[in-house]
Amino acid sequence: MTAQLVRRRIGVTGVVQGVGFRPFVYRTAQQHSLTGFVLNDSTGVVIEVEGDTSAISRFLGALQSGLPPLARIDHLAVEECAIAGETSFVIRESISQPDEFALVPPDAGLCAECAREVRTPGGRRFGYPFTNCTNCGPRYTIITDVPYDRRLTTMRAFEMCPDCREEYENPLDRRFHAEPNACAQCGPALALMSAGQFAAGEPLVFDAADAPDVLAETRRLLEAGQVIAIKGLGGFHLACDATNEAAVSLLRSRKRRSGKAFAVMARDLAVANAIGEVSGADRALLASAERPIVLVPRRPHAPVASGVAPGNSLLGIMLPYTPLHQLLFENTRLEMLVMTSGNFSEEPIVCGNEEARRRLSGLADFFLLHNREIHMRVDDSVLQTFEGQPYPVRRSRGYAPRPVDLGIPLLEVLGAGGELKNTLCLTKDRYAILSQHIGDLENLETMDFFHQTLEHLRGFFRVAPVAAAHDLHPGYLSTRFALEQSGLPCIGVQHHHAHIAGCMADNGISGKVIGVALDGTGYGTDGKIWGGEFLVCDFSAFERRAHFRYTPLPGGDAAVRQPWRSALAYLRDAFGNEATPALPLFSRIPAADVRIVDQMIARSVNTVETSSCGRLFDAVSSMLGICHHTTYEAQAAIELEFAAADAADPYPFDIGEAGLRQ
Repeated sequence: MTAQLVRRRIGVTGVVQGVGFRPFVYRTAQQHSLTGFVLNDSTGVVIEVEGDTSAISRFLGALQSGLPPLARIDHLAVEECAIAGETSFVIRESISQPDEFALVPPDAGLCAECAREVRTPGGRRFGYPFTNCTNCGPRYTIITDVPYDRRLTTMRAFEMCPDCREEYENPLDRRFHAEPNACAQCGPALALMSAGQFAAGEPLVFDAADAPDVLAETRRLLEAGQVIAIKGLGGFHLACDATNEAAVSLLRSRKRRSGKAFAVMARDLAVANAIGEVSGADRALLASAERPIVLVPRRPHAPVASGVAPGNSLLGIMLPYTPLHQLLFENTRLEMLVMTSGNFSEEPIVCGNEEARRRLSGLADFFLLHNREIHMRVDDSVLQTFEGQPYPVRRSRGYAPRPVDLGIPLLEVLGAGGELKNTLCLTKDRYAILSQHIGDLENLETMDFFHQTLEHLRGFFRVAPVAAAHDLHPGYLSTRFALEQSGLPCIGVQHHHAHIAGCMADNGISGKVIGVALDGTGYGTDGKIWGGEFLVCDFSAFERRAHFRYTPLPGGDAAVRQPWRSALAYLRDAFGNEATPALPLFSRIPAADVRIVDQMIARSVNTVETSSCGRLFDAVSSMLGICHHTTYEAQAAIELEFAAADAADPYPFDIGEAGLRQ
């Protein structure tokens, strides 16, 4: 029987650029004796294959069963096209199309093959701190536009040497079209400067040949208790020996971070398990391509300085996710380093060398710099596992800008996000495109970062919003930003309805749900502060069916910083005059302050009413003598959770049929 010759055009969308997908297609086409081509365009990847019908069928099956590690197919469309009579299969140049978009890949942690190369003496990349391939390395942080080609990344400043060019152009090499591909002969390099030299404006000299000496000196300085500002993948870290009490205390005082925990980078999984109770799910997450910080229970007597996570039963642990990080642990006694964001508290992470000179002066003793520009700053992601499943606490490096596929066509809308822990969102086609963690919108630097990120994502994904969604709170900077967008209709969204809708989207749920939002602050439709809410809702609307009883919040935000105020308010609400300010739990608070706040509550002066569960947690934390004053957000509730971890069984309760009181 004569084989039937046909040709098919295949459009592939998903994470298919910058992840080795085209060479995978090339090899698969060769294996099935097909001719044609593959190329990147502004929507994803386009493939045309020509050959026997059965061979094309097998090719299509192989496309979806053996993907490269970082690739993901969201949609695959196949159509017939005319026979072209080609004699080979080739990879063509990319095509840029206006108003079209492709999914931008997140940054990926160091893969096993590159890790081996960096450790193998005699190899081309032995000891090279910027080694990468199509399975790992920078992506989102260096891309300036799509399609994802080297000329549209910050690596355009480095001309590949002949050896790197040969790898880059060989479809059978794992570095084929790995856009950050480089080696010590042609790529980025390191420089080490003292804080004094750096602040004085001495010129930076980057020489890859100096890397072994630079790294050896950096290790020596860390061993000696110095604080080093290290430029990494998405920005600077402030690093020190995590076992050195004096170094950790010094870093904490310089960063003005009195209580909030620092993250720890462990040399390997064995060290991570020695200091934290690392489950199987935790290990998988730590070693994943995303390489997030994972929150795990701290082991008793773990050799970690007490100042790393004061008053905290959890440790935030991550593994080295770049070759530079891996090399910091070579030939040294160091097993773990504090790796905290390179910034003052509540400011965006610093990402540029000159920016570091301005903003990190006085925080570090030395600066370990490199000359690969970071186009988009991205902080580390933080996750925690529960019943074997990962839950994001902060979704950033390794995950952003990976979108959520909502499965339905959407208008192009900007979601401006809330005030604290801000993340913005854009919708396009069927996707909700989430930015990296931006932070608390409480200063000019963070608002500038918000603007930069928005413009960056709008350009990447070719989004022209037709509306802006914002929180109902009129004082939020994100709300003000949305309302100032000329010509855009604005949609106010209640804070807790947004929380529940986000959970619905994350879990692929449509239709009506009963949603419970236990939160700290959210502006309600009645002008009061909500936070203990029971809503019946879908994506478009909600009914508030029940809530925690309103109690006074004396001083507004001052009560958030001073949980004893909430304690007094809840006691007054529950027991009236029987709850006197003379109770022993207020003995550590100046009596005059207690009397003033007590009068504010009694006279409803400078108070707002709240149903916030967060404020209830604060009140209980203060009543138990755990936390009367906070130095970081949710400190009282966090320390209450740790104190309750080993407590007795919970109080008994049941759910009856009685009607719900508004």
